[in-house]
Amino acid sequence: MAGVKAIVFDFIGTLISVKDYNMEVSKLKLHKAIAKAGFDADVESFLEAYSRAHEKYRAIRYEELVEVTNAVWISEALNYLGYKIGPEDTRVKVAVNVFFEDYLSSLENNACTNEILVELSKIYKLGLISNFTYAPVIHGALRKLDLNRFFNAILISEDVGWRKPNRKIFEEALRRLRVMAQETIYVGDCPKEDIGGAAATGMKTVFVPSQFYSLETLIESRLKPDLIVNGICELHRTLPRFIEKAT
Repeated sequence: MAGVKAIVFDFIGTLISVKDYNMEVSKLKLHKAIAKAGFDADVESFLEAYSRAHEKYRAIRYEELVEVTNAVWISEALNYLGYKIGPEDTRVKVAVNVFFEDYLSSLENNACTNEILVELSKIYKLGLISNFTYAPVIHGALRKLDLNRFFNAILISEDVGWRKPNRKIFEEALRRLRVMAQETIYVGDCPKEDIGGAAATGMKTVFVPSQFYSLETLIESRLKPDLIVNGICELHRTLPRFIEKAT
């Protein structure tokens, strides 16, 4: 491996965690925002239409590895209910922000996240690649947790258009960081999206289990990262030795 010049991280799960979040409560708040905006749909009908639209675009997102933002399927749910409205409508955008309020509040740094980013940013270029349907949430979380100052490149699937493991989003990160794949280490918690996607691009990979993906998940995937650690704290201790051995 060439000398390491950059380290790229996944975000949610790897560097931060979601604590005490309830998706169903957010859906009810979404309906309330829709009703407040003047759309007369009872909660059961709206949530059924929302789930139908969500599943349609979830399949597209995961099969075609392109990103589709929440406003698209919220507006489509309203179209199912007889309203002619597009995703750019201000009322839909307001509703999306309401939907994500609790989620953004639930995000918090993992142990050692701040410490490792402080140290690594002194030596390497740092990148972030996050699959997320609404980029303002990730930008808001980075500001809230005071992490945005560490990254030379931040790529969110809604902004870029492509989702991990599509190699295009990894290649775009390399382009923005101005490094080659063989000069880059990728750290993530999802076997398929993170480890598989980064490895296919030619990066060295580090797997970090999270609240979403366990070591068993990695084993089941049959993917083999170059390094497995128990968490960011262990990565902080072992990364210098791993880089030394890899170069």
